[in-house]
Formats: sequence, C-alpha cells, structure tokens
Amino acid sequence: MEHLKNQDPDIYRLIKEEEKRQIDKIRLIPSENYTSKAVLEATGTVLTNKYSEGYAGKRYYEGQQIIDQIETIANDRAKSLFGADHANSQTLSGSPANMAVYYAFLEAGDTVMGQSLPHGGHLTHGWKVSFSGRTYQSVPYILNEKTRRLDYDQIRDIAKKERPKLIWAGASAYPREIDFKAFSDIAKEVGAVFAADIAHIAGLVVGGEHQNPVPYADVVTTTTHKTLRGPRGGLILCREEHAKAIDRAVFPTLQGGPHNHTTAAIAVALKEASSPDFKTYASQIVKKAKVLAETLLADGFDLVTGGTDNHLILIDLTNKGFSGRPIAKALDQAGIVCNANSVPFDQRKPFDPSGLRLGTPAVTSRGMKENEMKQIAAWMHEVVNDYTNESLLGRIEKEVRDLCSQFPPPGLS
Repeated sequence: MEHLKNQDPDIYRLIKEEEKRQIDKIRLIPSENYTSKAVLEATGTVLTNKYSEGYAGKRYYEGQQIIDQIETIANDRAKSLFGADHANSQTLSGSPANMAVYYAFLEAGDTVMGQSLPHGGHLTHGWKVSFSGRTYQSVPYILNEKTRRLDYDQIRDIAKKERPKLIWAGASAYPREIDFKAFSDIAKEVGAVFAADIAHIAGLVVGGEHQNPVPYADVVTTTTHKTLRGPRGGLILCREEHAKAIDRAVFPTLQGGPHNHTTAAIAVALKEASSPDFKTYASQIVKKAKVLAETLLADGFDLVTGGTDNHLILIDLTNKGFSGRPIAKALDQAGIVCNANSVPFDQRKPFDPSGLRLGTPAVTSRGMKENEMKQIAAWMHEVVNDYTNESLLGRIEKEVRDLCSQFPPPGLS
C-alpha cells in the first residue's frame, strides 16, 4: 500500500493498526471472520470505478460487458451452492436485503412476525426501533421461558391469531438450529410469505451442518461475510415466481448501482465455499463452538439453552452478578474480543445487558483447535472472576498474543 502510505499516512497508519489488532487478538464476535487473500484482492480492484445501474443484459449505462459477466457468475454460483431458482447479489448487505423483502411482498402497515430482538432476533425482523417495526405492524415471537428455545407451537398460535403477511425465521443471537420446515408449515397454514434470514449460518448451511431453508422458504436472505467468509455484502435467494419482485425491490426501489468490486469478491467467496475444504471448515466451526461451550459450562458459566448447535454461544452473566458491558471491555483489554448482548427475559437495558455473545468462525479460520478453545475458556474464567485486575489483564493479553502468533490469520501478513 505504498500509494496510500504516501498519499494519506494517517489512514494508512490506522489500517495497519487494525491489521495488527486482527492478528494479535482472539476475535470471538460471531458476525466477524477473516476473508481469504483472494477475496481481499477482488475487493480492492478497479471494479469500484464502474457504475452499473440495472441488471446483466439490461443496464442503463454502456460499457458493462465485463461487469455483466462478473455479476452473472456470482448469481450462478449462489444458485448452485444453495440450490435456489434465482439469486440477487446486488443488495449491499443483510439489512438492505431484508428491506427488499418487505418492499417485494408487503404494503406499509401489513403485519409481520419475527423473533424478538431481546430473544435473539434481528432489528429488521420487526423490532420497534428499526424501519421494519416503524413501517409495519410487528408481532414478535419470543423464546420459551423455561427452555429459552424456539417454541413452534407458540409461534403457530400467534400466527393463527394475528394472520401476518410475512413470517421471518432467523436470528443474530440464538445458539440452536432452526427448523425451517416447521416455519414453512406455519406460514402455509396462515397464508403468509415465509422469509428465512441465514446471515449468521449461511456457511454452516452450504457446509452441510445446518438445514438449508431454500426448499422451504419463499425467499432467503444472507450476508456474505460471517460464516460464509466473503466480503461485506448481501445475497437474496428466491423462487422463480418471486424473482421480478425481488429484483425490482433492490433496483430501482432501494438503491442505484451495485458495488461491483464487492460482487466480484462475493463470486470468489462462493467458489471457495463450494470446495470440499469448506465443508470441513463448517464442521470445525460447530465442533469448536461445542468444545468452548462445554468448557465454559464446566467453569460455572450459565449458557442460554445450555450449549450450542452452531457457531454462537450466548452467556448469561446474571449468576455472576455482573452485566456484560464491563466484562466485554475487560476481555478486549485482555486480547479476547466478544460483545455484550441481551439475553432472553433480560432485566437490564440493551446498552448494559446481562450477556456476552461469542462465536468461533474467526478462530476456526485461523486453524485453532480444541485445546485452544479450552485455553480461551480458562482465560475468560480468569477475567470474569477478577476483571478489574490490570496486572491480570496485561498478563493474559501477552499470552493471547503469543498464542495468536502460532495461528496466522488468512489474508493477512
């Protein structure tokens, strides 16, 4: 990056500092990962110079001969990988993808059902502070109070009573596998559109670790980073009968030209995800999460649902007497990066919640194994029990840095 270094040394310095942070710290935020060098290279190309309103073969500007081929490859790879009739790779990320679903199927004021945000859902599934909760009539469903898992009988009862036009399945902080067929059956029973948001688990789906919602859902949305290990982008997959409505919702309803450099990087990531190695990677994500969860349980941590089926673990710190925010900050200081998060039936406010959310995509990308998961749990146990001890945090930070030096992250020097 010699040109950047000479042109803007301040931004160059900050990028290099962020690169060092990603190398030296254990990154456990479940929505973060490391892309390959090939994905990084595709993201930083001259494709960012080209504007491409419209779709392949039907653009509003000339000079699209190359872009059309790239976008077609990305869409074809997405369709092949997920088994979908139609794919749209232009949507800029997960939330815009979900917004396109609303515009494709609903009118303002229509009723929508989605998992409650404090119970692990996503803002765009109808939560009150989001456009989805402000523009549409939202009827959220919550987890079972005893098991803290999805209660499909309860969800069916709410759907039969409220008759939503759209039902979302998918979550940002739910550590168990979702039964997409059960959601599909409920949606059919009440005449609702069924949308599956697999932003967190897309890599587990294509890796064969989780149920693929494509055969059951009218439309599926996902980000392309997280477990899929691509750039920061989005995908929409749908049945052929909904293709025109989805494409119109993305362009021209919600955005202009796509980010062509991101589309190319998505195509690269989808090719990588089609390899046998990626199936092994997806399996290892889940295996690492289970080992980490089991070790945390043995150390006295209370885990929401008692464990995990995916890449994500949700810790409830109520039994420790702490909120998640100061613990997350102390862990970050010690070189272990996760995030404070609400837990189901949380008595604390969202900005000072009772939980910690952590996951294994990034550490798996680095090649860490079961013993490293046990060591991470041991460090977390030490920090939680003495989180204001600066000497302890400094010692662990050095040990973390030493461990990370043995597992170079992909894509970084």
